Amino acid sequence: MEFAKGKLLAIGGAEDKGTDLETGEIHRNNLNFFGLGILRRIVEEIGGSTSRIEVITTASMIPHEVGENYLTAFGKIGCMNVGVMHIRNRMDVKKEEYMERLNRCDAVMFSGGNQLRLTSTFGGTKFLQTLLERYNNEEKFLVAGTSAGAMAMSNTMIYEGNATRAHLKGEVKITTGLGFMDDVIFDSHFEKRGRFGRLAQAVATNPSCIGIGLGEDTGMLISNGNKMEAIGSGLVVIVDGHSIKHSNIADIPDGCPISIENMKVHFCERGNGYLAQERIFIPEVWEGAVTNKQVDVE
Repeated sequence: MEFAKGKLLAIGGAEDKGTDLETGEIHRNNLNFFGLGILRRIVEEIGGSTSRIEVITTASMIPHEVGENYLTAFGKIGCMNVGVMHIRNRMDVKKEEYMERLNRCDAVMFSGGNQLRLTSTFGGTKFLQTLLERYNNEEKFLVAGTSAGAMAMSNTMIYEGNATRAHLKGEVKITTGLGFMDDVIFDSHFEKRGRFGRLAQAVATNPSCIGIGLGEDTGMLISNGNKMEAIGSGLVVIVDGHSIKHSNIADIPDGCPISIENMKVHFCERGNGYLAQERIFIPEVWEGAVTNKQVDVE
């Protein structure tokens, strides 16, 4: 199996930069950026502060505020070669300017907001096709996303689901994401918003997928489409449904509680890793590579 040569960085977010799908609120006064350590890691992975980063604000309802905030945050770590793409609709995606900038940059970062804005805007476009080709074929290319930007990265995407009702069948809505990685499902703001039940139901209905619950100020750096490294100050929760023995989700009506047996869960702090294809937890990872400690593959 061929794996992507580029890298993904899925970040759990630290605050809303657009519309919260559960409350419908727009948080205009809470734009303090997540930990600069994660931004610094982006810059390191693409070769330093002279590398070009393009921020895409499509998911947000307040794109200009979000864009300025990114420019300020990257500037604090000495990275000034940053552009902002305010792509608002499918007509914008076709602009030659954006295609040229996409082909020249070293990294793309999707802001938070509403992940459906990302899939409905970029799905089936030349822009997305080019982005996927660069990610799949270029070792130094990186695609990052925070909050909604992270949730849209996978082929299977949660687009709606109130955490307080996520234990009930039918309350978690799933669609097709941007497709950078198969057989995973990302969720963000994971602990703070109590989204374990939401991700568990998503995995129970798609047990071929690994669920990745991203805490705030926390990310998963993924290389070769498989090898993961937790970074940041919080927690990443891995939900593995491959070994499920019992599940009632196909047999009960919508609105009834789900029942699942033998779903595996792993907690990853900074430095821990995970191999998605092999479904193996790695106690220590260094610079995205497995350490010299032996990892047994069953």
